[in-house]
Amino acid sequence: MDLVDRLNENLLPFGITLGMRFTSADKDRLVAELTVREELCTRPAILHGGAIMAFADTLGGTATMVNLPEGAGGTTTIESKTNFLGPAPAGTKVIGECTPIHRGRRTQVWQTRIATESGKLVALVTQTQMVL
Repeated sequence: MDLVDRLNENLLPFGITLGMRFTSADKDRLVAELTVREELCTRPAILHGGAIMAFADTLGGTATMVNLPEGAGGTTTIESKTNFLGPAPAGTKVIGECTPIHRGRRTQVWQTRIATESGKLVALVTQTQMVL
């Protein structure tokens, strides 16, 4: 079983609630997608900022788990910054691409680009994960 299958089979409960699905994964890049559903929207019917942040946080936390150093017990987010750049209307698919900025023994920093399927940038998220 490859990494994408393992990640999708062990998706966090909140990732399941979001409706996200990993499409590509290795230690240097994770990619996931989700379809913007009405229950994830604000008014007008565009993806809620909190849903965007939760999607990115799940990607960054998962990326850290994939990259934990030997003997580490897990990870938790200690900082996250989001730049909202454009809307993602209900019914569209968004793609999140998460790549490392720093992978240390005690912290890891990840950047997630969230864009529509057509490539329009929705948000840029930088988060710091503490290695437990």
